Amino acid sequence: MNYIEMIIETTSAGIEAITGALSVQGIEDLVVSDPQDIRAIMDNKDSYEWDYIDESVSDRMGDAARVTLYFADDEVDRRKVGVVRSTVKRIREAAAAGEYGAAVDFGTLKLTESVKSDTEWKDKWKEYFRPFRVSDRIVVRPSWEEYHPAAGEIVIEIDPGMAFGTGTHETTSLCIEMIDRYLKPGMKVLDAGCGSGILSIAAAMLGAGEVLAVDVDEDAVRTAQENIVRNRVGDIARAEYCDLTAGIGYRADLIAANLMAELIVMLAPDIERHLEDSGVFISSGILTEKKKMVMEGLNNAGFRITEIRDKGEWCCIVCSKGNV
Repeated sequence: MNYIEMIIETTSAGIEAITGALSVQGIEDLVVSDPQDIRAIMDNKDSYEWDYIDESVSDRMGDAARVTLYFADDEVDRRKVGVVRSTVKRIREAAAAGEYGAAVDFGTLKLTESVKSDTEWKDKWKEYFRPFRVSDRIVVRPSWEEYHPAAGEIVIEIDPGMAFGTGTHETTSLCIEMIDRYLKPGMKVLDAGCGSGILSIAAAMLGAGEVLAVDVDEDAVRTAQENIVRNRVGDIARAEYCDLTAGIGYRADLIAANLMAELIVMLAPDIERHLEDSGVFISSGILTEKKKMVMEGLNNAGFRITEIRDKGEWCCIVCSKGNV
């Protein structure tokens, strides 16, 4: 199926004029990209609680502001394309005539149109997802790539959906490495915040007796269950929609949580209640600069830290109950 992409290059001042004029015409489904917003975030990034800002974000600060619209390549939406063209033309003429004020700069107001196939964006990202090793024994591969495992290797097949977790990120690989290290055959495992389900699948393939993957995101639960079935571990693992803080009737020998540092601290008391007395809690998704905060939170929740492993700017903390 084809779609039409329209990009209007402008300035921060021009965005309001363009979006307002299009709204009057009933066109409100658009994407706004304003480098000034990015600059404001970067100038005040210490005020936000995000763990990191990708370098590519700051690279875009020099770009022109843009308004992007997408339309189906059919008769109905092609009329909307015509409306956008005429609207931009009117704004361009009004700006040149000084109707918005002599000092107002709307930039080039360049309008670019292109017809594209949805397969371009559906498949393009696949070029960057190849089989890769995440631990001594585990290799992750996407379904469209062939991989012939060596003796002793365990292969997990993951197709990224709307859920986080393909194993490429340090936090996920750290978790898998620690599951590989601490999991004993037959253990009951709880994957708290399962994302794609990759940790649950790894645990099942490494010998867990039972695995419960939970998440508060329904898309994540659906993706995790699909990946569990795809990897033929549905007799061991299952994914469920669940909020740990609301309580579930499940106690595990090993709990893994690949979450943000603040979430780990917040959930630590609930996780402690779901962990058997001799159990292991593996927590990741923690920036090294927040390591001390998480350690204090885990100690306060009754955990005893047994191992910390760093990878780049991230760390994984392994602990047990303090009375063990």
